Amino acid sequence: MQEKFRIGVISNTHGLKGEVKVFPTTDDVTRFEVIEKMYIDAKEGEILVHPVSARYFKQFVIVKFKEMSNINEIEKYKGCDLLIDREDAIPLNEGEYYLADLYNLKVILEDGSDFGELTDIMRTGANDVYVVTRENGEEVLLPAIPDCILDVNLEKKVMTIHLMDGLL
Repeated sequence: MQEKFRIGVISNTHGLKGEVKVFPTTDDVTRFEVIEKMYIDAKEGEILVHPVSARYFKQFVIVKFKEMSNINEIEKYKGCDLLIDREDAIPLNEGEYYLADLYNLKVILEDGSDFGELTDIMRTGANDVYVVTRENGEEVLLPAIPDCILDVNLEKKVMTIHLMDGLL
């Protein structure tokens, strides 16, 4: 399982005092106000940073880190992901999963036969759509709904599905 999750991407600097515009990739953008530590996923490795302020501007979060006091210190991190530790992630309710844990799951049919591997997840307005790549390279789109996704077993790394009419 993945130990760190991406919650945003540094898209640009903001002003001269070391603030950055972050494009959030988390479902709860208010977490930038309460999170105590993050990591910048830079070329030279992960850099621990501590946010001291967060405010909102259009679709961005403007974040200031304790470790960065001017534009020159933060500018080189444009385009880098912001990561958090798994234990700092939003707690899940029963039946929920972190999307990062679903990638590369073996997908089987309800009769136990192999179907493919979950290779991508598309976020749509109504429900997520799982992209399953078959052994022959064909991609099948599965709606992430209870009628189709019967079981997810992260320990065994297996997803059991019911192949609804019209999906192939």
